[in-house]
Amino acid sequence: MSKKSKQCQLQHKYLCKPRITPQVLKKGMKVKDLVDEYSRSGAFNAGRLAEACKLYAHMIDEDATIGLTLSGAMTPTGMGGILIALIENGFVDFIISTGANLYHDLHFALDLPIHQGDFRVDDTKLYEAGIERIYDIFITDELLFKTDKFIQDVTQKNSITQPVSTADFHYMLGKAVLSDTLSPQLSFVAQAARYDVPVFVSSPGDSSIGMNLSYLKIQDKGITVDTDLDVLQTTAIVFNSEKNGVISIGGGSPKNFYMQTQPTLAQILDINKGGHDYFIQITTDAPQWGGLSGATPTEAISWGKIRSEEVKNHVVVYSDATIAMPIIAGYVISEKKPRKKKHLYKNLPAFVSELKSHVK
Repeated sequence: MSKKSKQCQLQHKYLCKPRITPQVLKKGMKVKDLVDEYSRSGAFNAGRLAEACKLYAHMIDEDATIGLTLSGAMTPTGMGGILIALIENGFVDFIISTGANLYHDLHFALDLPIHQGDFRVDDTKLYEAGIERIYDIFITDELLFKTDKFIQDVTQKNSITQPVSTADFHYMLGKAVLSDTLSPQLSFVAQAARYDVPVFVSSPGDSSIGMNLSYLKIQDKGITVDTDLDVLQTTAIVFNSEKNGVISIGGGSPKNFYMQTQPTLAQILDINKGGHDYFIQITTDAPQWGGLSGATPTEAISWGKIRSEEVKNHVVVYSDATIAMPIIAGYVISEKKPRKKKHLYKNLPAFVSELKSHVK
């Protein structure tokens, strides 16, 4: 084969996608219009964002069981409202989060104000004023104390003696938010309880909720949270689902807690499902530092966490989640009809029993 023929063959292989043309912005554009422009240009992370929107829509069409993982402290930014909309539309079936996101979610239901602040500030002065800073967000000591009291009061009212999973505890907490707070419609924890969407926390001791539970335990009034139950329940959800999709906002422990369900099945329980079917991650972390938050889907394939790609089944968007997630969620909410809810929390006992029956 001549050099020219080989070059033509390679160009035919690599230049098969549409040409890039300048983006067109018009008055009255909708989220779909913007995503379509990103898709048409297909470049950099605008292109990946468009792929994520289309892949999420495909997950919904395939009726995949969709788990969303949430790292950091995203709810103080208002991210909880996006989760509520996805829950109400049936586009999220279970959630794995940091405890911080749940704790700060409660402020909204309790009508405790979170304020826009500034990162260019003297933090010593904030400390003197009883104000805590989350980058450019301000909260107060009083807000924290009132939220702590709510968690302690709810926990003490429930005389549970047996160990529970974090999903069990957060369901109980969400039900209390629904009945006992001023604005439960602003809490994703409450709406998750309303629609039986289980909410797990991968590191329950690493949050103010865990701190409050430890305080109650000193007084012999606490609840024992058993994270082994979380491992079983999340694995049982994946085992009992025909197809599984992952929406990972950030990374960290919540991401790994979902991803490890496949090795739990294959490596520990000798039940190989072949990996998750779909994977979307929004992250600002890079893979070369070796951390889980930056680990790519292709790396996850080597662990059996994601199914080998037969079609385009995974995408990473390198972006601030507060920018990218509203666009992704807005796209599927505007383009897809609400989906029948799976009510996974009510099915957890049956799912775990079914998993146990298949363990040798």
